[in-house]
Amino acid sequence: MASTTLPPTAPPLQIHTTLASLRAWRRTQLLCSRRVALVPTMGALHAGHLSLIRAAAAENPSVVVSIFVNPAQFAPHEDLTQYPRTLDSDVAQLEKLNAALPPSSGRVEALFLPSVTEMYPSGIPLDQTQQRGAFVSVHGLSEQLEGVTRPHFFRGVATVCMKLFNAVQPDAAFFGQKDVQQTVVLRRLVQDLLIPVELRICETVREGGDGLAMSSRNVYLGDKRRGVAGGLYRALRAAEEVYKSGEGDRDTVLAAAEKVLENVGKDEGVTIEVEYLSLADGEELNELQALDGRGGAILSGAVRIMPAGERESPVRIIDNIILKAR
Repeated sequence: MASTTLPPTAPPLQIHTTLASLRAWRRTQLLCSRRVALVPTMGALHAGHLSLIRAAAAENPSVVVSIFVNPAQFAPHEDLTQYPRTLDSDVAQLEKLNAALPPSSGRVEALFLPSVTEMYPSGIPLDQTQQRGAFVSVHGLSEQLEGVTRPHFFRGVATVCMKLFNAVQPDAAFFGQKDVQQTVVLRRLVQDLLIPVELRICETVREGGDGLAMSSRNVYLGDKRRGVAGGLYRALRAAEEVYKSGEGDRDTVLAAAEKVLENVGKDEGVTIEVEYLSLADGEELNELQALDGRGGAILSGAVRIMPAGERESPVRIIDNIILKAR
């Protein structure tokens, strides 16, 4: 009678809710000389997150995914309590992804689900003036663009990433290009504070035919507003085409985006408010006054899509394009 050999069963995904548990697991990886990658998230996982995890697993045998909705990057008037939380679905997606990864790839070995108390032992009221304890600020890169309307934001991002880097001690950490200012801030954080982690920035994953950048907050849009949400990306693409032509200066490039945005939502009865359009250098985020064609400049923008129905709230859309040398 022929025998049947069953494929080996992969160990179950380990879930860690405390630093002590995570660090005990991390020591086992260190003793085995296994590279560990970190993919930080706030949950409500979508295809963009999964693409980061695949990229991390392709290069590292062990991947840690963190899910933590970070209070420090929300202001008192922002949507901390409304931020989507889909833990059961998130865990199911990670397990499904692990099962689909090729044998030669790494896998998600650990899911880090810390509590607010675990991450902020001194407490974390949303009012920044009331916060106590140690925080990290990256000055000179955090005050412009997103930092104009969200002056608290990058302090919170830098602080929580520093905590995650210390907790996980990853060899590499993977982030998406959609949050381009965040990537610039974190590169400077790692450089200036001598953090031994390699930052890997992966391309933005887009949905539908209009190129809307994937975001957990897209679920707030609804059908009507979703139909116009790709307008920002279309505007940035129009500006990129002017840049590629080599015939326009800064004002002409940005004017191409403004022209597109003027008409976004009009036919659908949806109001779009432009927060900013920017053409900045990729290291200091200074607005460029002259274009030299060398590439690397960041063309970016943010819009607020205003409510189009009852019980809706404004939804911010951010996006960017890294201009290539022409």
